[in-house]
Parts: sequence; C-alpha cells; structure tokens
Amino acid sequence: MQIEQYQHLLRPLLAPLGAAYAGGMRLRRRLYASRVLRSWRSAAPTVSVGNIGWGGTGKTPLTDWLLDWAAQRGLRSAVLTRGYRARPQTLPHLVQPGNLAEEAGDEPLMLCRRHPEARIVVDPVRMRGGRWLEQRERPGVIILDDGMQHLAVQRDLDLVLLRPSDLDTGWNRVQPSGSWREGASALRCAGAFLIKCPTRAFQSMFPLFEQRLTEFGVPVFNFQIKVQGLVRVIDGERRPGPLTRPYLLVTGVGEPKQVARTAALSMGQPPREQLIFPDHHPFTRKDVRAIEQFAVKQQCAHVVCTPKDAVKLGPLARENFWTFDLDVDFGPAWRGNGQEGARFDAWFDARFDAIRAGMPKATPSPRNKPETKPKTSDRAKESR
Repeated sequence: MQIEQYQHLLRPLLAPLGAAYAGGMRLRRRLYASRVLRSWRSAAPTVSVGNIGWGGTGKTPLTDWLLDWAAQRGLRSAVLTRGYRARPQTLPHLVQPGNLAEEAGDEPLMLCRRHPEARIVVDPVRMRGGRWLEQRERPGVIILDDGMQHLAVQRDLDLVLLRPSDLDTGWNRVQPSGSWREGASALRCAGAFLIKCPTRAFQSMFPLFEQRLTEFGVPVFNFQIKVQGLVRVIDGERRPGPLTRPYLLVTGVGEPKQVARTAALSMGQPPREQLIFPDHHPFTRKDVRAIEQFAVKQQCAHVVCTPKDAVKLGPLARENFWTFDLDVDFGPAWRGNGQEGARFDAWFDARFDAIRAGMPKATPSPRNKPETKPKTSDRAKESR
C-alpha cells in the first residue's frame, strides 16, 4: 500500500495534525517577514524554483531551462542547492564535472555537466553557500533550487510548480494528512504558477484554476518535458528517436509513471518492462548486473534511463545504456489572470528585466579578496 492510500484511510485522524503543521508554517513565514528570523539577500536577482508539496513537479528541468536562458542572455548564473544525499568533504561545495554523484548529488552533478559555465553550489545552509559564492564572484542571477520553503534566502521571484492533483484531491492537504508542506495561504508568495502536464490536460483544468488560483492574481503556465532523442551514457553519442527495437526503462526518480508515459510517447512504443528504483538511488555494480540480466531475459536491445540516473550509472554503464535528451516546451498561460496567450519565456524575460531595473547598482566583485577556507562538512541541518 502506498503512502497516499494510508493518508486517505487515516485522514480523519491526520487532518488535525496537518492543520497544526500548517499553522506552524504560517507562523514561521510571519517571523521571517517581520525579521525576527534572520535571512540573507544576494546582490544578484534571485529566482526560487519550488513547490508546495512532495513529488516530481519538474523543478530540475525548469532549473535546467533557466540556466540555458541565462547563458543565452550572457549572464553568469549560479544555483544554490541542498544537494540531496550529497556527501562532499567540505561545505560549501562547488560542483565540478568530474565529481562523483555521491559527492555532489545526482541533480547538481547533472546540471553542472550540462552547464559547465554555471556555478552549482551545494550546501544545506544555502545562506552560507550564497555568501561564500559572492565572496568569490558576482553572479548575474541566482537560482534557489527547491526554494519555496527556504526563507533564509530572500528572493525576487517565486516560481511555484504544482501537480495537477494539487488542484484537485490534494488541495490544501498538509502533511501528514497529505503531500503539502504548507497550507494554501503560502501560495500568496508566488510570482507565477507552472504545471507540468499535456496541453489538453492543462486546458481541462481551467475550472480548477478559476476556483483555486484566481485570488492570487498571477499567471498560470503550462509546460511539458519533450524528448529530443537519446544520448549514449558512456560516450555522449546522440541518436534520434523513436526506437524500433524493445527497450527496458530504468528509473530512480520521484514520478516513475510520468517517465514511462513520456517514454511511450517519444520512443514510438512503451517500454517492454520498467525497473523502478527509489528516488536518488545510488546505483551499484550489482544493480547494473541485475539490469543487464533482466534486459537479456526480456529480450530488450536497449536500456533507457533518465538524465538524473545517467550521472550515477555513468562509470558503470554498458554500450546499450541510453538516456533521454530532454527539452522544456512551454504552452500559453491560462487566460483567467490577464495573461491570455502569453508564454512563460516571454513573460520571464520581461519580469527579470523589471526586477533587475529595480535593484541597486552592484559594487565591483571582490576578486582580489583572499579566499576563506570552507567549513568542514558536518552535514549541518538546513536552516529553513
């Protein structure tokens, strides 16, 4: 039985606990807003990419798109991230392409390899990571990964990602009675909402947008993850889809069913089988042998995985291991909040320019300042 089923069965008992938790999170926001709790502001425009609840909403693909956008604008970009399950020797840790996934974390390492021009800084205490970065250079934009609840770092724009279920059966179901980390009042921080789903599904949710999101007065955008082709894990060779021979899908992500649907649409056929590992699973040689043997047993010519899994499988991968070449495709905004026909990329361009125009002039970057030694990692708890 999945956790959602337990929550549904125990909801009458768990709902009061969820209400109490939501009340505590509201108080916490007020304490940050009134400066009772300390926070830090970067000299650079800061964009938070976050979500109200658990689960895969597309934060990493959106962060990936933002780094591409910054490069196209000629902006020096940086990401401040907790680095889930990362175990660097020192904190803060500036991710390098040659790092191992267990050192840097799978998602930070994937972003670093895709964007070597960006600075990906891993530190559970992101205020410390941001200050450390700004002692060394002046970024043109900072992206706060999974930042909606991380109020110790101030931001100029909150991009809040929602799942379709968040607007329906999951609405305002705060943990432990549901998947939300905060109550619905926290959505007032949003500068825009983004929902990852097919265009038709997005259009079918218009009545829910009217009911749930009108009061917040910000645009609601649709986006999808599109597969452009495949990349061989061991050497980066590219090949277009679809696949003509059977393949095995291997996933260690939060929403494996979504990946299977995406694979079926983009590869011209569903996977013959799917091996599902836990999110952020650290693949071992034993895992790879089991994957190989299962692929042979099922007569699968290819093994296909997500880019996040590819960085962990990389040193162990075989010649027939491929990963998706992904891109983000934005649809038009919901018309209800005055953004009819607008696309996220154009809206974000204009919003970022307005943010930057309203910021004080930056002082020269302290490039000659002597470096301070980063703190030894004691796996400090994140100060949320």
